[in-house]
Amino acid sequence: MQFALNEDQIAVRDMAREFAAEKIAPHAVRWDEEKHFPVDVMREAAGLGIGGVYIRDDVGGSGMTRFDAALIFEALAQGCPTVSAFISIHNMASWMIDAYGNDAQRHKWLPKLCTMELLASYCLTEPGSGSDAAALRTRAVRDGDHYVLNGQKQFISGAGKGDLYVVMVRTGADGPGGISTLVIEGDTPGLSFGANERKMGWNAQPTRAVIFENARVPVANCLGEEGIGFKIAMAGLDGGRINIAACSLGGAQCALDKSLAYMKERKAFGKRLDEFQALQFRLADMATELEAARTFVWRAAASLDRKDADATMLCAMAKRFGTDVGFEVANQALQLHGGYGYLSEYGIEKIVRDLRVHQILEGTNEIMRLIVSRKLIESAR
Repeated sequence: MQFALNEDQIAVRDMAREFAAEKIAPHAVRWDEEKHFPVDVMREAAGLGIGGVYIRDDVGGSGMTRFDAALIFEALAQGCPTVSAFISIHNMASWMIDAYGNDAQRHKWLPKLCTMELLASYCLTEPGSGSDAAALRTRAVRDGDHYVLNGQKQFISGAGKGDLYVVMVRTGADGPGGISTLVIEGDTPGLSFGANERKMGWNAQPTRAVIFENARVPVANCLGEEGIGFKIAMAGLDGGRINIAACSLGGAQCALDKSLAYMKERKAFGKRLDEFQALQFRLADMATELEAARTFVWRAAASLDRKDADATMLCAMAKRFGTDVGFEVANQALQLHGGYGYLSEYGIEKIVRDLRVHQILEGTNEIMRLIVSRKLIESAR
């Protein structure tokens, strides 16, 4: 078990933290207000190896671990959870190509994905199938050396701005065994996008529907063999759940840090806020919960690196716990700021809005409980 970071891990974390402080944090509130997608800044981050954190180095990836990724995405999220979360989704989709693609596919797309010259999106959810992902209806029918696609994906991060879409489609019968994974280029005829969704948070990245109307996609773009797409999608989500939990930790840590600075300066009834014991206890609880969640995320990440048998369960646990704690800490930070926490200029209300969706995406926290309970019941038989 690892309870302290080594020198290399500290260097990786600090590199991401410094980049976030310099390039992301000063602009986060404005990007949220203007719904600006900072592609140029993300490409700068990719220049530091963040575009392909756990992609193999023969195609330009950094070849780092899931543990390293958790450190990186937490650090970036201290600047802006929305930007960090999109980079994590890009990494997840890119990893699916790296892990399941053949040599031709890997060398065709991954070098430019690692530099973020190309941006990738993950497409699983549909208007009629969110938590019940195996019920997806987007269909790909074989026509010679192409598939013809019809259907729609919903809530897709980066849609309309991305270059590659890693899409789960139905090529066979109902159920998970009939699902395959295709890599679809953004300029494919028959591919279009819905309007940019108006959201509570995550405004610094676009979210649109991805629509297929007789879109023709080469059979050569299928990852692995037909019928393993659901397995690929779930494997991607194991890592994605750690990443999004790490993003929650980063946002919450930023909110806690802002609270400590505010309470040092703000006075009430003749005392600084940080001199009131009740508020000191609240700070202590926030920090304790956050540290417990961080330790859990680290454990899950290390388990995934080792390919432990219980890694999927631990990833689900860490996602549920980390995102719940992250939101609650940020919400408490807003309360500690009083009326000022409700104002956009302090940046706290943005963090609360951004972190709320983390309890929903990458599998709702109710689904995380379902995954955990099923594993527990299986092991008890």
